[in-house]
Amino acid sequence: MKPIVTALIALVALSGAAVAQVATPLVSVEWAVANIGKPGIVFLDVRGELAGASKEDYKRGHIPGAIWTNYLKDGWRNQDGNGTIAQLPNVAVLETLIGDLGIANEDHVVIVPAGGAAIDVGTATRVYWTFKVLGHDAVSILNGGMKAYTAEVDAGTKAPLNPIEQGEVKRDPEIFSAELRQDMLLTKADVTKAWSAGGVMIDNRPYAQYLGITKHGKAKRSGTIPGARNLPEDWLTENGGVLKDKAGIEKLYKLAGVPTSGNQINFCNTGHWASLGWFASHEILGNKDAKLYDGSMVEWTADPALSVQSAIAQQ
Repeated sequence: MKPIVTALIALVALSGAAVAQVATPLVSVEWAVANIGKPGIVFLDVRGELAGASKEDYKRGHIPGAIWTNYLKDGWRNQDGNGTIAQLPNVAVLETLIGDLGIANEDHVVIVPAGGAAIDVGTATRVYWTFKVLGHDAVSILNGGMKAYTAEVDAGTKAPLNPIEQGEVKRDPEIFSAELRQDMLLTKADVTKAWSAGGVMIDNRPYAQYLGITKHGKAKRSGTIPGARNLPEDWLTENGGVLKDKAGIEKLYKLAGVPTSGNQINFCNTGHWASLGWFASHEILGNKDAKLYDGSMVEWTADPALSVQSAIAQQ
């Protein structure tokens, strides 16, 4: 191999490593504005149905250069071989999805949610978790999403002061290669083992589902994993889609009786709400022993051998 080619390969590798080192879990609007158009920075707009938005909203105005993906329909989650909905797809499927969006291994991906409510922030944290599972550490979330980005407006025209681009951006396809972190993926057997050993189980669903008053349409039974502690995902944001800071989240964990360190498993119905709980614990509090149970209550309740605790059933 020619020396100049070797040097270029080394330079690319080093630049990619540098991006990964500086990628923080959350970036601010100011950071986003300062990094528009910079090589290696890819804004991934994930506004969609869960936020009451669509691709048309993206086309009407987005961060310059941002690409758009449909979280619910493009293949970020699918039904697994056991019939559990909204699960992490095969690695090859995700590699193709991400590569076709024009994202390469060297890119720093900045995920942009709508920022209007915790549920759409969950879209961002779920996609973020997916990148991490695939071994891609150069990923961040724009804190507050497009709501925060467009909050500051011209006094006269009411137009956003930060740069806005209309239309659709298409990047050339890239080769994206994953390095799967198998330790981040929990099977039902893994969760059962941890639960049987007295592990901390965190239910990030709404309180009514935790009690068993209501349930997901695909769950076979109502209630929660026995002994689980409830920390609803919408506790973790403020003003709709801004993640609470570390001190604020620590107070919530104390209120919910959830430790801020040590082995713990976040779950919900299908791993969406739980991704926000995982993000708060793993990325903001820095608890690297926190994990996400993708199958959650839809998978758990489908197994009649596994216990479910329901406050309503016990009345």
